[in-house]
Amino acid sequence: MSLPKQVRLVEVGPRDGLQNEKQPISVADKVRLVDDLSAAGLSYVEVGSFVSPKWVPQMAGSAEVFAQIKQQPGVTYAALAPNLKGFEDALATGVKEVAVFAAASEAFSQKNINCSISESLQRFVPVLEAAKQQGIRVRGYVSCVLGCPYDGEVDPLQVAAVSRELYAMGCYEVSLGDTIGTGNAASTRRLIEAVGRELPREKIAGHFHDTYGQALANIYASLLEGINVFDSSVAGLGGCPYAKGASGNVASEDVVYLLNGLGIHSGIDLNALVAAGQRICEVLGKANGSRVAKALLSQSMA
Repeated sequence: MSLPKQVRLVEVGPRDGLQNEKQPISVADKVRLVDDLSAAGLSYVEVGSFVSPKWVPQMAGSAEVFAQIKQQPGVTYAALAPNLKGFEDALATGVKEVAVFAAASEAFSQKNINCSISESLQRFVPVLEAAKQQGIRVRGYVSCVLGCPYDGEVDPLQVAAVSRELYAMGCYEVSLGDTIGTGNAASTRRLIEAVGRELPREKIAGHFHDTYGQALANIYASLLEGINVFDSSVAGLGGCPYAKGASGNVASEDVVYLLNGLGIHSGIDLNALVAAGQRICEVLGKANGSRVAKALLSQSMA
């Protein structure tokens, strides 16, 4: 299959990237990050999460962030809203799109959200119904698609079944998450073949973690399978909580560099993206997780 002509990146840094940080991050710094990202040409930014602050303290200021960002025309500013209360809170901020989260592994579902996969899907029904009434688009995530920290290997047919349920419920797109980063190019292609039998490939997105250094290879394998939407996180923000010291989300800068090299249009200014990532890394007092950013920054300092 030929490569797609263009790719849409879903920037998850402000939500998935920051939610596990231990130190408090000010609303102003979160707002600056979102504004930097949209200025760099990202057309989709996941801004925050409307969940109980008891579970995810770092996302407590999501409503204030939404109120203060400079919303650019043509940019989707989305939020995670796993239940009806979260959806109603998100709706109050003027959100036009939300996301819901299921797992492909029973053990992960129980440990992460304290219920079975089927129970989690049932919880989303009122969210999808309310969203439809309000004209809000819903994106679905499936985690542990290429491996689970508790169950080990995950059957691609199980992933396909969960993806089919989310799509049938009304999710316009389903993002396949390699939560522990154990996938490789071959298993990724097998996965997409299985899920692609249940829903159109243009409705499938890839969300690859770089724990084993395979994220870019998996993205390339997905491109060969006709996938043209990928989730990524500026500066590689968001470590993998299941592998001590391991990197988590693939860095947006590294994905853009790959796409540029392949002649695939993303609409993103790489230098502006590198600057945005470095700025938030300085706020967090941590090293930049993007290899491309590190290389370009070292050249500019030479």
